[in-house]
Formats: sequence, C-alpha cells, structure tokens
Amino acid sequence: MSTAPYPAPAAHPGEPPTPQTPHVPQVPKASHESPYQSYVYAYPHKTAYRPLDPRPRLDRVWADEPKDALSLYAHIPFCEVRCGFCNLFTRIGAPDGLTGAYLDALERQATRVAAALGPGARYAQVAFGGGTPTFLTAAELERLCDIAEVRMGADLSAVPLSVEASPATATADRLAVLAARGATRLSLGVQSFVPHEARAAVRPQRRADVEAALGRVRDAGVPVLNIDLIYGIDGQTAASWRTSLDAALAWEPEELYLYPLYVRPLTGLGRREGADAPEPEWDRRRLALYRAGRDHLLASGYEQVSMRMFRRAGVAPVPGAGRTAGTEYCCQTDGMVGLGCGSRSYTRRLHYSFDYAVSMTEIRGIVDDYVSRPASDFDVAEVGWWMDARESRRRHLVQSLLQAEGLAAASYRERFGTRPEDDFAGDLEQLRVRGWLDGAGESVGVLRLTPEGLAHSDAVGPAFFSERARAAMSDYRAR
Repeated sequence: MSTAPYPAPAAHPGEPPTPQTPHVPQVPKASHESPYQSYVYAYPHKTAYRPLDPRPRLDRVWADEPKDALSLYAHIPFCEVRCGFCNLFTRIGAPDGLTGAYLDALERQATRVAAALGPGARYAQVAFGGGTPTFLTAAELERLCDIAEVRMGADLSAVPLSVEASPATATADRLAVLAARGATRLSLGVQSFVPHEARAAVRPQRRADVEAALGRVRDAGVPVLNIDLIYGIDGQTAASWRTSLDAALAWEPEELYLYPLYVRPLTGLGRREGADAPEPEWDRRRLALYRAGRDHLLASGYEQVSMRMFRRAGVAPVPGAGRTAGTEYCCQTDGMVGLGCGSRSYTRRLHYSFDYAVSMTEIRGIVDDYVSRPASDFDVAEVGWWMDARESRRRHLVQSLLQAEGLAAASYRERFGTRPEDDFAGDLEQLRVRGWLDGAGESVGVLRLTPEGLAHSDAVGPAFFSERARAAMSDYRAR
C-alpha cells in the first residue's frame, strides 16, 4: 500500500500557484443553526467556478489522468415544466429543431472530447441527466445512446446506465429504447403523490398519471427503479408525507431518495413574497418529516446510504457482464467526463464546465450559444476551478463523510499520505462536540456520522468548505 503524499498539481497556464506549506485545519465557519444550508453533491459548487484565462486544452488537462474507469455524464437541458423548487440548469420546452440541434452539438463535443482523451479511455458507468433526458423522443434517445457508444466508446450493454425521467415523459416507446440499450436504473421524479402538495410545489401532475408511469417503468423491465420524494412542501403533514411514502413503497422500488424542499433565488417558489424570510419552524418541520421518513423506510426493509438515499436491502446485481445495480459515481475520486452545456467534468487538477445560470432567460442564451458552437470550441475548458492538494483533501473528506458508510482512514492515507484526524482536527472536533461523529467507528479506522449527524448533512457539508471556495461562491452573482 502506497503512503506517498498526494502529488501537487502540475503547472497549467492560468492555474493559481499551489502553496507547498502543510495543510492547516480550519474550524468550520458556517453556522449550524439551520440543518438545511446547502445540498453538497459536489465540491465546490459550480458557483465557485470562474472563466479560465487562458483556456487550457483538454488534451493537456487529461494527459496524465487515469482513464481506465471513467464516468460519463450527458446532460439534456430540457423539461416539459419547471417545478417551483428547481434551480437546475434546464429550460422549459424546446422550439422546433432545438433538440436535434442540441444533439448535433453534443455529437460535435463528444467527437472532440474523445480525441482529447485518447484511445485508452474506458468507462465504468454512464448517466443521462438534466433537465429531463426523456424529454427527447424515442428516436432522439437512440441517437443519444449512439453518441455515448460510437463517439465516446462507452459499452452501454456492459456498464451501469442511469437515466432520469419525469412521469409525463416516461412513455412506453422511450422506456423501450432505454431498456433495449441497456439502462439499468430509471429515476422518476415524483416528489409527492398528494395532489395539493404537487400543486404547492408548482408541479402539475395527477396521481393516476404518476401511477401509470410507474407501471410502464416496471413493464419495461429496467432493473432498478428509483423514486424521488420531497418533504417540507407547504401544507404537507406527517399523515400526507406517510401517504406519499406508502404509495412509493407499494411499487417496491429498489431505491428511494428523500429530498428536503429548498426555496432558492430565481426559482418559482423563490420569487414568492416572503420566500427569503427566516423560518426556524420550517426547519423543525422538515427535520421531523425527515426522521419520520427515514424511520419508516428502515422499518420497511431499506438501508440508508446517505441522508437522501435509501436502497432496498438485498437488491440483486443486474445480470450480465459484471454490471451491478448501484450506479453511484464515486465523487471522492475523479474521472468524470461531462457532455452538454450543463455538465461538469472532473480531473484531479481541474473541475470544469460551461457557464452556469438559473433564470430562464440566461439558460436559454447559454443553450442557444452551445448549439451554435463549431467543433473546435470543444477542444478547451472554459469555466472551472483549479484543485490543489488541500482542496482535494477537503473534497475527499466531505464526499465520503456524507455517506452512511463514512470515511475509511486507510483509503485517505493511501491517497494523501496523511491522516484525516490530523488534517481536519478542528473540523472533526466540532462534530464530536455536537454528537454528530460516531466514536465507535474510529476504533476500526472509519470516520462515520451518527444518525443525527447524517440528518444534519446539509449543515455538515458546507461547514467543511474552504475559505477560498466559500469566498468564490459568495461572490457569485445569481442570474
């Protein structure tokens, strides 16, 4: 087992210098008063990214990166409606010809990215997200799969393929294409089975249509069904939350995600009067609903993977070619190749993407710009965040600690040559004082959150962000 320190990033044009001083632990600065500060699904958030000057060539960015087990993500920025809580990079609808033009640009980008990666690139898993990938027609989904396979060289029949969908777009013909092309997981954004809650979340849908869509997913034979639900919706009660949970459980989904509702700037809910007012009672209500949902799923035979994710115990591997049911990308490591104007790519030294926005006007402009780009535009990274050794340590710790299985100290030491207890002494002590860090796990070399710590994941994660990342994110102007 190697204990060599994590190598300092090689110099790149435009990259800030990396100080060679030891990492200095920092006590978390973010307040823990609210358990719902931010959903940390990546480190740092894209609002920390800035234009790269000069723009590095992708063949240089990827030159020294491991490429034998990459993750491929294709982003489709279209939805039939935009939910009131959504701040994802997506636009409502598409004028005639826009989805085809978008796939044209995606294919141009894929061709150039594949050339930059070189012939040794191999993919361990693939995901289509958005937006709503199933906004595309069945024929367009066939083309999307062809781009992944022919242009990028990903064998969809041999690796896990996860696809996001909405009830309205999960039609039989689209699902048939995805099943035939090897989809192993279909994630359906239901959010609530209770009509008045769906309306309160600005998500127009009928329960009968949701149930019909779930039936079509099961009929298509995709091995893993995931259902997304949201708690904290206006008017939601413990009883109505239980109604949605039981309605989802009736389909015996292999996975369930329970999301707390956030009201963010520039979203439908965020524009309502009083949306930015502090609501400690809402925090207490969301936390109570989370605990009720967690306990109900655990009692129903599900295992908790993270604050949000629950997996049915004993889910069998997907048959064929060594594929497994799970499709989680290991965000502690790197090697994410993103396609599309809303995607990100991760290497050890650079995280990069295109421009980011939330408002419809800005998103439409970015999508229109993307589809008009010549192929040569995709040879470089435009917007990004240079990683250094200290940031890599933070990212590894945050992304690991927010999983129920915790952070294995040996894997951290193998990668970085140091101990997390030394690098983050002050940060971890804060968790211990609050009773959010499980002391029993340390005896077997695992740093693991307690159940209460896991419940506060959206406060724990932001508390570990570096001052550099926090400053960049706070300087971002939402648009």
